[in-house]
Amino acid sequence: MTKISFLQNFGQIDIVVSNAAANPSVQGILEMKEPVLDKLWDINVKASILLLQDAAPHLRNGSSVIIISSIAGYNPEATLGMYGVTKTALFGLTKALATEMGPNTRVNCIAPGFVPTRFAGFLTTNETLRNELMERSTLKRLGTVEDMASAAAFLASDDASYITAETIVVAGGTQSRL
Repeated sequence: MTKISFLQNFGQIDIVVSNAAANPSVQGILEMKEPVLDKLWDINVKASILLLQDAAPHLRNGSSVIIISSIAGYNPEATLGMYGVTKTALFGLTKALATEMGPNTRVNCIAPGFVPTRFAGFLTTNETLRNELMERSTLKRLGTVEDMASAAAFLASDDASYITAETIVVAGGTQSRL
């Protein structure tokens, strides 16, 4: 079903979640080749902008946009340096879009901690790294996809009707300030 026929059949969009992410390299920023830098910016930042450019005309009054960033946006580690920088950019994008899209659309961000998914597998399947990540968390555990889904469901709901331009950190108490 094409985007146009979907909208003709179902009407306007209520919720948009932008969850694109890539981390094709663990090189330091100064060693990273330009095509890798381009891929990081294109997928981690530019994709959210392009998605919302397409969706914006179809959002209904009171709609919610949720951008998924990362705890790495607050604390870019050496092996996640450039990935973290792109996720930091999403914090600013959230604030800018909230101003631009308000008052009819709320724009918020979620900064997940480490969740054992295929994407984070290189971190969460190594027992030593997994234990280090759990030790950083006040709750002494990794997050779950359900933890992230609950935060997104809250931000999309009417319970969050007076929240916009904010980033909610869902990381079990892991340090999260710039």
